[in-house]
Amino acid sequence: MDKRFVYLDHQATTPPLEEVVQAMLPYFREAYGSPSSLHRYGLQVREGIKEARQQIARMINAESEEDLILTSGGTESANLAIKGFAEANHRKGNHFVVSATEHPSVLQSVEFLTKHGFEVTQVPVDTIGRINPEDVRSAITDKTILVAVHLVNHDIGTIQPIREIAKITAEKGIALYADALAAAGWLPIDVQELGVQLLSFSPHRFYGPKGIGVLYRNRKARVTSHIHGGVQENGRRAGTENVPAIIGAGVAAEFAVRDLAKRVEHVASLQKRLYEGLWKHIEYIKLNGPEPGPLRICNQLNLSTEFIEGEGQLLLLDYQGIAVASGSSCVSKSLKVSHVLSAIKLDHALAQGNIIMSLGKDNTVEDVDYVLEIFPKIVHKLRNMSPMWKEFEEGVIDSVIKPTGRGKSFTEHAAAVSGKAAH
Repeated sequence: MDKRFVYLDHQATTPPLEEVVQAMLPYFREAYGSPSSLHRYGLQVREGIKEARQQIARMINAESEEDLILTSGGTESANLAIKGFAEANHRKGNHFVVSATEHPSVLQSVEFLTKHGFEVTQVPVDTIGRINPEDVRSAITDKTILVAVHLVNHDIGTIQPIREIAKITAEKGIALYADALAAAGWLPIDVQELGVQLLSFSPHRFYGPKGIGVLYRNRKARVTSHIHGGVQENGRRAGTENVPAIIGAGVAAEFAVRDLAKRVEHVASLQKRLYEGLWKHIEYIKLNGPEPGPLRICNQLNLSTEFIEGEGQLLLLDYQGIAVASGSSCVSKSLKVSHVLSAIKLDHALAQGNIIMSLGKDNTVEDVDYVLEIFPKIVHKLRNMSPMWKEFEEGVIDSVIKPTGRGKSFTEHAAAVSGKAAH
């Protein structure tokens, strides 16, 4: 099979639709006015923004387009949801409940607040990354003002029981914030049916432009602005609007609603083909998170390949024209083990061999078959270069995925070697 170029990093970002690009272009050229201006150029732009807000609102069934706060991206939206809600509601309480596997933008926002008098309880997850709603109930105190839970995990694709959690927060009279960064455009989202008061996402994850984020805010949920200097976004987020990106986000939202079922059906079939093929051709490989099906988002697989590291897999795949991610796209430059993999108690040796393959609407069966031809060869090559693989073959260390009983685990062996060195 000839060399192909296969993009399997749609979890990091997606290529904007041609319709998105074409809709944005006039707002770089002809319709370049500021939305705050009172003349015709300003009015022209304001009308475009209003339409885009309506398109986005329809995508999530928001009560009104005025319930949306448009930001610079998903990270800013999460920061505004957490910090803005904390500041606006600190007289009611100072306690947050979050899961241990939230996106870094959520966890680091909460960590920031703990330095300013707030408290946080992290709820654990099970081995597939799923939250038990009753653990959320148990974590709530009389000082809790917000529960923060993602719809879909950004690392391992686990779909969370958000409706069950929303019932608990509603009973307690506590607000619920949902990070929909990995869900929007791939799962139907109805904020009224879900029962969330705050929800954020980023259109570049579903074929929109970068530089634009969305925070849905139920009108009863008070949020204090953290960027000051203007009256934009009803005074909740100052700064001249990124008009082209807003226009593009609206178009991406409209296509996401129109094409959702078709996209999901196509990508889910590719996910299944890739999953079954990998397990047929590669030994000692593990899927992190749920198996493809109702508990997993349709567009990604988080894989741990034993006895080799994720970085080597990524680089050799890239050399063969296949783009994947190693760990979370937001922290992959650090090459640290993902906090999500730590939370599901994945063995450290498996966490080091972690990559993420995330599919998109333009991937094909031929793309998947190319990956299934190339990736096993890369695994074989890297294992032949790996001291861990040699020690496994010699019976010094054992497999975590399929224990043989012939040797110690890599972690135990490393600890023993370290102990001898210390003496």
